[in-house]
Amino acid sequence: MGVALALWATPAAAVECRDIAYDSNRYTICEVAVAKDELRLFLKDDTGQVYGHFSSIENALKPKGQTLSFATNAGMYHRDRSPVGLYVDGDTEEMRLVTNPGPGNFGLLPNGVLCIGKTRTDVIETLTFAQTTPQCRYATQSGPMLVIDGVLHPRFLPDSSSYFIRNGVGTSADGQRVVFAISRNAVTFHQFGSLFLNHLKLPNALYFDGNISRLHAPQINRSDAGFMMGPVVGVVTDRATDDDATN
Repeated sequence: MGVALALWATPAAAVECRDIAYDSNRYTICEVAVAKDELRLFLKDDTGQVYGHFSSIENALKPKGQTLSFATNAGMYHRDRSPVGLYVDGDTEEMRLVTNPGPGNFGLLPNGVLCIGKTRTDVIETLTFAQTTPQCRYATQSGPMLVIDGVLHPRFLPDSSSYFIRNGVGTSADGQRVVFAISRNAVTFHQFGSLFLNHLKLPNALYFDGNISRLHAPQINRSDAGFMMGPVVGVVTDRATDDDATN
C-alpha cells in the first residue's frame, strides 16, 4: 500500500531530456508535450528584477510549491538583459516585434517567434507572425530561423567555417510537440538546422543563441551556471515533498 501511494504521489517527470549523436555531432535535446507540460517564459520577478539565473527562478518557484524541471535561454538580449525583439508575458509586452533586418544573427532574416498559446506552441516566421497575429500567452523573438516550412534557412552554407555552441527550438505542424536542442560541440548553422529538419523532422525551428547558451535539465544532472541571461523558457511542475511520497 505504501509503495502504491508513493508512486501515485510522485508526479511523472516532465520533459524528456537525452543526449544524442547526429551526423558526427553531439547534442542534448529536451522534448516538451504541450498537452501536459506547463511551458512558459521568465524574465523578471515580482519586483521587476531580471532573474538572470536558473537558480533565481527556482528560488521564486519554491514558495509556490513548484520547481523548474527544464529551462534554457530563450532569445537574444541587450547588455541590460532586455529582449532584442518581441517579448510577451501575459498582458505585458516587454518589447515590440522587430521586422526589419539588422546586424548580427538576430537580423539575419528571416527570423522568428516562439509563440506559447493556450493549446499549442509554434515557431512562426516573423512576417507571418505580423500578418496572422496569433494569440500567445508568452512570446519571444529570436533569429535566425533554422527551418522555415520544411526548408533550411536560405543563407546557411554547407561548407561554413563558423562553428559555435548553439541552442534553439523546433515545433511540429500541429503545435503539440516542442523540441529544444543545445549542441555539445561547436556546430555550423547548417549542421544545427539539419538536426531539426532531417533528424527531428520538425517543419519550423528557431535559433536562440550561441556560446552563451545554457541548459537546466535536472533529470540528466545538468544545470549550467554562468553570467546573467535575459529571457528564459522553462517548464514548471509541482514539487513533490518527502511527506507526500511517504504518507
